[in-house]
Amino acid sequence: MSETVAEVRKAVDRLYGHRVMRRRAPEVTSEAALRGARASAALAGADWPLEEVRRRSDFSASDQDRTVGAALRISAEAGQLLSVWRTSPLQVLARLHLLAVGDGDPAAGRPRQEGERPEELFPLQLSAVETGGAVVAEGAAPADLPPAPAPAEVAARLDQLAQLLVARTAGAPGGAPALVTAAVVHGELLTLRPFGSHNGLVARAAQRIVLIAEGLDPKSICPAEVGLVELGTAAYREALAGYAAGTAEGMTTWLSHCGRALGLGVRESTAVCEAMQRGMV
Repeated sequence: MSETVAEVRKAVDRLYGHRVMRRRAPEVTSEAALRGARASAALAGADWPLEEVRRRSDFSASDQDRTVGAALRISAEAGQLLSVWRTSPLQVLARLHLLAVGDGDPAAGRPRQEGERPEELFPLQLSAVETGGAVVAEGAAPADLPPAPAPAEVAARLDQLAQLLVARTAGAPGGAPALVTAAVVHGELLTLRPFGSHNGLVARAAQRIVLIAEGLDPKSICPAEVGLVELGTAAYREALAGYAAGTAEGMTTWLSHCGRALGLGVRESTAVCEAMQRGMV
């Protein structure tokens, strides 16, 4: 795993050293946010072309429209929540969920209660997102994910996660690398599914906030969500099943998957920088 961490760190550093970043960093950040939001929505079942997301202004007509709108709202505000994240990560998670569902929903920002089941993380579909562009054998079964834990267990595990994150902010010694911390937050939220809906959007946004807060991607220019789409939902689900199993092998698979996704996000933004340098953007 240390090799993956080192490789990702080098790739991110190369991107930050690109000459375009010296002059147009805010533009790169905006483009990364847009591409990351589009990709996160695609993973949630709303796979729109990038230019359609860029063009549209109304995201209220259908379930897919609302999913894309939710991803965009979360992406737009995630970077502004750092100060709160450092002291109260659970408050930020609630805010992200409220952004996703809107003020009018009584469940906005509220964790699941007894008897409430969360929405599916991976809507059933066979598309380029589902397979990562690969050919999947007919009838191939997706990796099994355990049922979402009961609300009492969710609350206990979220509280423990929050304590660990706040301790890192306070400078507790012996911390894990930023990539590992971000992957654990991402995997834990997907496994717990604390809210009734939009858990995937919230988990991927939380990973992005960790990468910013931990200093690996302070300008938020590395859209790991794009990499997750490129690798495919089937691989995403398989890696998550490994994390949820709690084994050392499963954890390694999950961390490697998150590292590969971030590396592909770096490649995406590098291409954006190259296009800007050639005057194409």
